Amino acid sequence: MRHPAPGTVYIVDDDEDFRDSMQWLLESASLKVSGYASAQAFLDAYDGELGCLLLDVRMPEINGLALQQILQMRGIEMPTIVMTGHGDIPMAVSAMKNGALDFIEKPFDDEVMLQLVNQALAQAAKQHQLRAQNSQIHDSYAQLSRREKEVMALVVEGQSNREIAETLGISPKTVEVHRSRVMSKMQAGSLAELVQQSARLNPQA
Repeated sequence: MRHPAPGTVYIVDDDEDFRDSMQWLLESASLKVSGYASAQAFLDAYDGELGCLLLDVRMPEINGLALQQILQMRGIEMPTIVMTGHGDIPMAVSAMKNGALDFIEKPFDDEVMLQLVNQALAQAAKQHQLRAQNSQIHDSYAQLSRREKEVMALVVEGQSNREIAETLGISPKTVEVHRSRVMSKMQAGSLAELVQQSARLNPQA
């Protein structure tokens, strides 16, 4: 028997009967579910927990597209499956352009929905792991001295110890000591790993 994916499935739909039936379906697959009648109710309750979003595009006040945009503005990354009626396909396409994982047309096949939800939860777990790794990389980098940061920048450019020594006006032996400390503090097992960490510290570089 497959273990359910970690995280919560958040259902945001103003149709109470539909929310109840969706909650029953997902809970029958041993998934954790939270339902909301409006986008505002979800925004008021959401506390940053790992999960994915099942989102109806057509709702009063804040519709699904507007909720997506609010989440983006708040820096909340959550895999989103947009649920749509036949007439809402253009809205669903817009939602995809805004980063939705997929859209599914009502009425839908239960197995297809469960498959999509599991994909979304798996993506949420991956995003969470990447955020944790990035946080650890930034924390480690903050522990480096100014000189160690200078050495790291030149190391990831591919300069040798001798070249770094010439650039910084220090001895190759001192470079070696700084380089060793950089590798240790950054918890990098290889030069390739240090280069990857540097790229994640400076994603726009």
